[in-house]
Amino acid sequence: MKRFALAIVAATTLALPAFAGEQYVDGTGFAVSGYDVVAYRDLTQNPVGSVQPAGVPGRADITADYNGATFAFSSEENRDLFLSDPEKFAPQYDGHCAYGVSKGGKVPGNPNLWRIVDDKLYLNITKNVVGFWEEDIPGNLTLANGNWPEIEPAEASENPIPNFTSSAPASN
Repeated sequence: MKRFALAIVAATTLALPAFAGEQYVDGTGFAVSGYDVVAYRDLTQNPVGSVQPAGVPGRADITADYNGATFAFSSEENRDLFLSDPEKFAPQYDGHCAYGVSKGGKVPGNPNLWRIVDDKLYLNITKNVVGFWEEDIPGNLTLANGNWPEIEPAEASENPIPNFTSSAPASN
């Protein structure tokens, strides 16, 4: 009976979404620096080792709130898709750098340094870090997913993204 109770507790815990941590928000005041998280799904993802296309800036007048932050979108359709399933579209690790999480910390994620893996959006902080991340994406994901439960409750990074200034969200 004790084993059965532990199995139920474990299954319930794993099934709950994790929202304890804060979304990374930079000086724009928006999650993902004001870029449209749904639009990444329409961009052609380049092979590992190649530069990804730039993210799509959202608009300041088309927004939705999720996980304590405001997300901007390039169209009302994208906003509505996001609202239908925000966990699918929001970046992993609350918008922090995936490689940084694999190393045990929270550092900002750059919206132009992205990759979708297993239908999840991951961001990284610099081009050099992307190289380290891509050397072993499965291994880095294993490390990051192992580290995340412990570091997620910590406050979001307040550091700026190196060598990046957001042009988003666009005002209309």
